[in-house]
Amino acid sequence: MFEYLIGVDGGGTGTRVRVERAADGVELARGSAGPSGLLHGVGKAWVAVQAAIDIAFVEAGVARPPLARLAFGLGLAGVHNKRWAAEFAAQNPGFGAIKVETDAFCTLLGAHRGACGAIIALGTGSVGEALLADGTRREVGGWGFPTGDEAGGAWLGLRAINHVQKVFDGRRSSSEFARAIMAASGGDHDGMFNWQSTANQTAYAQLASIVVRYADIDDTAHALMVQAGAEIDEIAAALDPGGRLPIALCGGLAVPLCNFLSAQLKARVIAPQSDAAAGALFLVRQILRGEQHAHSA
Repeated sequence: MFEYLIGVDGGGTGTRVRVERAADGVELARGSAGPSGLLHGVGKAWVAVQAAIDIAFVEAGVARPPLARLAFGLGLAGVHNKRWAAEFAAQNPGFGAIKVETDAFCTLLGAHRGACGAIIALGTGSVGEALLADGTRREVGGWGFPTGDEAGGAWLGLRAINHVQKVFDGRRSSSEFARAIMAASGGDHDGMFNWQSTANQTAYAQLASIVVRYADIDDTAHALMVQAGAEIDEIAAALDPGGRLPIALCGGLAVPLCNFLSAQLKARVIAPQSDAAAGALFLVRQILRGEQHAHSA
């Protein structure tokens, strides 16, 4: 029925897709586009998802078939908001089958290839998720920016901006790190007010790379990373109190933040086997297998 299966990893910073042939599971192409986290709006999310899919087919040199011949799984940031998730599904432009899940769950499926285990995803936001041996799921965090998402990029960026505000006021000393954050967020006092008036989660998260860059040479940047590491330790402890599950750190901040974990947690961390887009493919294959079994029954 379907020619291609598509796995979508949609976050607050970007959208990544994997396309594979339905007949044999061979990967055809990958594509990427702008953010599709539902916080940015359901309509914008669909635009980004379709753009990433179209790019993948163009790069593969294959004509995209009608949408009805495509089935895909999506792991999207913002799916915890049930209204947003329902609106997104209702606006399906014609794809033959879709299954929407949280980006955390698809990250988990990809990291452990469907086996039980735990992940802490550290990208624009953050969340921990575990799949237990009995098939139940446990989630920690994922409350969203600005109240949650500890140790995520936007969380780091928000704290970096607060530091710069104190520098402007004379409550903190200036530094090369502070000046770099200033330059990226308006450049001066009035510019920062203007920047803050329109800055969203993605804008704050873009400052995280500056924090990472200065972490080894600036005390404030280093302290922010240490604080982030402590938050990750707390997430891991709540996620798997017995400390028995393999745990993968995923996302763009996983590598730099790994150095700021406690020795006990760092010893348990494994490399993810694949990414959230692969996890979304695993999800859609499960759904289609279930449908096939139902039809054959």
